[in-house]
Amino acid sequence: MSPQPELSKEAPQQPPQAALIQMILGRWVTHMIHAAAKLNLADHLAAGPLPPAELAARTGMHAPSIYRLLRALASVGIFAEDAQGRFALTPLAEPLRSGVPGSLRGVAIMFGTEFNVRVWGDLMRSLETGEPAFPRVYGKPMFEYFAEHPEMSRIFEEAMTSFSQVTIPAVLAAYDFSGVSTLVDVAGSHGSVLAAILQTYPQMRGILFDMPSLMPGAQKYLAEQGVDGRSSFVGGDFFVSVPESADAYLLKHILHDWDDPRCVTILKNCRRAMSPNGRVLAVDTVIEPGNAPALGKLLDMEMLVVTEGGFERTEAQFRALFEAAGLRLARVLPTPSPFSIIEGRPA
Repeated sequence: MSPQPELSKEAPQQPPQAALIQMILGRWVTHMIHAAAKLNLADHLAAGPLPPAELAARTGMHAPSIYRLLRALASVGIFAEDAQGRFALTPLAEPLRSGVPGSLRGVAIMFGTEFNVRVWGDLMRSLETGEPAFPRVYGKPMFEYFAEHPEMSRIFEEAMTSFSQVTIPAVLAAYDFSGVSTLVDVAGSHGSVLAAILQTYPQMRGILFDMPSLMPGAQKYLAEQGVDGRSSFVGGDFFVSVPESADAYLLKHILHDWDDPRCVTILKNCRRAMSPNGRVLAVDTVIEPGNAPALGKLLDMEMLVVTEGGFERTEAQFRALFEAAGLRLARVLPTPSPFSIIEGRPA
């Protein structure tokens, strides 16, 4: 008897319409994740599974509606319902916890807020004009608006800190800072990246450079991390100058916020200030050719609607920026994350 052919165990291929409609409805998932993050549902479930009624009581919400939210999120892998009707954390839900390594709670909150939703609602006008939507919607550029609206600024800073939780271990895994005696973290917010680097390299000194208004929170954070004895905060404007005589200048997720002329200004200020053998370390996505999925290509659209000319760049575009600032692109180091380290040295 001839052997019987094996039946394929592969799942049937999803028709294009089914895949596309999930993408079309992706905004619904964004808002559900935003709600779960705002309500701290992942924190409430950290000790173990709970029924929806208990979660509703803890959050002051409507129990049947909380159940519907959890059920919908469980259908995309965020939370899971057991046989007793309780919900538990899943690997995708863990990063929605606050204060844990790799937390993305701040990102989840920011991208579901009204200010981000309204700006994306004006995408068509940005596609027509090439101009950002944020000033049209809110009457002024994003960073000026945040300066006048502390609550929105706080949400933004928390989201950037969440992004840093993804970036920090990747940068430390990819780059050897052992030759750096003084590092300036340019526009480093409250210092989460600088603190992590200083903790890893105990002989290094660090300077956190950002807006003067961030000083109290930054100094408190650096002290909590035990690196305040080897770090200092300097307030200022990177379009004017940066602290002098350091060995390295870190620009994490900074250059993608600005157009080429303003990026060149920032880089020239770093070039002018650095020690003779100094370096610039830009941490951003680097856009590769082809059609492969890439966070940078999506993030680039966020830059279109919210920033004044910012965008995600290719390696060639980074090289041109560095050369215009008197630097040479020494190397591009991929990291275990969507972000790369673009190293510039004096030309």
